[in-house]
Amino acid sequence: MNHGHRKDNTKPSRCLFLTVLSKKMLSTLQSPRSLSRFPSRYTLCTLTAQSPPSTSPPPPPPHSQILSIRHSLLSRRLSAAQLAESYLTRLRLTEPHLKSFLHVSEDAVLQQAHRLDQMIASSEELGPLAGVLVAVKDNICTADMPSTGGSRVLEGYLPPFDATAIRKIKDLGGIVVGKTNLDEFGMGSTTEASAFQVTANPWDISRVPGGSSGGSAAAVSARQCVVSLGSDTGGSVRQPASFCGVVGLKPTYGRVSRYGLMAYASSLDVIGCFGSSVADTGILLHAISGHDRLDATSSNREVPDFASRFDSVDLLESKPLKGLKVGLIQETLDDGVDNGVISVIRGAASHLEELGCSVTEISLPSFSLGLPAYYILASSESSSNLSRYDGVRYGNQVAADELNSLYGDSRAKGFGPEVKRRILTGTYALSAGYYDAYYKRAQQVRTMIRKSFKAALDENDILISPAAPSAAYKIGEKKDDPLAMYAGDIMTVNVNLAGLPALVLPCGFVEGGAAGLPVGLQMIGAGFDEENLLKVGHIFEQTLENCRFVPPLIEHDDTPW
Repeated sequence: MNHGHRKDNTKPSRCLFLTVLSKKMLSTLQSPRSLSRFPSRYTLCTLTAQSPPSTSPPPPPPHSQILSIRHSLLSRRLSAAQLAESYLTRLRLTEPHLKSFLHVSEDAVLQQAHRLDQMIASSEELGPLAGVLVAVKDNICTADMPSTGGSRVLEGYLPPFDATAIRKIKDLGGIVVGKTNLDEFGMGSTTEASAFQVTANPWDISRVPGGSSGGSAAAVSARQCVVSLGSDTGGSVRQPASFCGVVGLKPTYGRVSRYGLMAYASSLDVIGCFGSSVADTGILLHAISGHDRLDATSSNREVPDFASRFDSVDLLESKPLKGLKVGLIQETLDDGVDNGVISVIRGAASHLEELGCSVTEISLPSFSLGLPAYYILASSESSSNLSRYDGVRYGNQVAADELNSLYGDSRAKGFGPEVKRRILTGTYALSAGYYDAYYKRAQQVRTMIRKSFKAALDENDILISPAAPSAAYKIGEKKDDPLAMYAGDIMTVNVNLAGLPALVLPCGFVEGGAAGLPVGLQMIGAGFDEENLLKVGHIFEQTLENCRFVPPLIEHDDTPW
């Protein structure tokens, strides 16, 4: 990517937006405060009593829809067509309320399901994702479905190829059910920046599902699909996972091929996974991981068998995580974070201690610098990446009498306000007069953040924090205040700057909506250590009780799946 200097003869006052951006974001982060008592208006999940170790063969992990589907197909208890129709029925019932999808391919889903039933009837070997309905964020290319990136500039675009992650899912028997809604080109935290529609949160349809992968998170939460793919540039998988009460996993940069993912910020973008359980999320990650010659940034590291770490709770010792060192990041419990969220996260830390972990609070002094650095770097890269959408090389074209008008009008009518804002911010940060003051300094901050995470992870096995400063907020609440919305990414952007893996899983509730609003715990690991994160997350998940993360929208659903 070319980040060369760009000339800009404007006066220094033009940098006001970037200055305000940095100050406003940093103002949300204050010095650590003393521990507060748990307020009464939240729900803390509690620890399950565990049975003595068993000598019998390990059963499959509970709550894994993927493994349950496979068992049902192989035992002939249900056909692939019945399973597909069950999910499609729920999708038809819930989609008018949620608007998770931009495109659904019902006929193709049923055709693939019938083909799978024929394979079963003839005793052919099935792939590990056979019969599993997968939803895909609409900035990931699919050859047989439109891929718009949530933008008018690509409305109606049908790619001639599948992204590598999509090809791998199809090769393993997975069925792509449709393309999910997102903030335009992944730039947003609510789906309100989508050019087509706003997705609602299944826990309370008056609230946002998070973003930018809000459609993928809402689809899994409402059981419109089994698992889904999203993309994570600064938290776009993890924040909606927290808001929607599902599991979200951002892999290490390079673990999953980015080929076929529409570029926003190339040094930060990763394809991530959503599931209703840690087991399903890990199975999906295993399916899409691995080196790809079509992506120069993909790693050639061997992909471990993540599923081998998913032991049943019945086989666990009384302290299954004994000896694990966990660091609770102090800066994520500051005054900018809701009291209810802090209480739930402290309860989750206590849960880990009961499982045998040693939990200590740690400080990452550079943590608060991540947010302004992220928005400078991401905006700078997006200004370069999105230059291709000019109506000639890519994107819908507007009729014009001369070339400059064609370029300008195509981009003006094709891009939404949030995308324009970030392109302008990035272009300014890369201009000759301000490159050193903004872009270069942000890269230096990025190096500091990487070093601070490495030092913390040298002393701890994992780090934990909230996934977001609050639970899901009302649709429209922050739409007209972009800086407040940007500040909501404080918990997640540092992980992308450091290129590390992170797992978010629901751990409790705060007050709101008809049944409370879920809160997600973020677990951060060392590079390429997704295996350990999934193991810890799976044990944590299985030993929770008094928390059922099924939204009220489908709580009384009588469909078989």
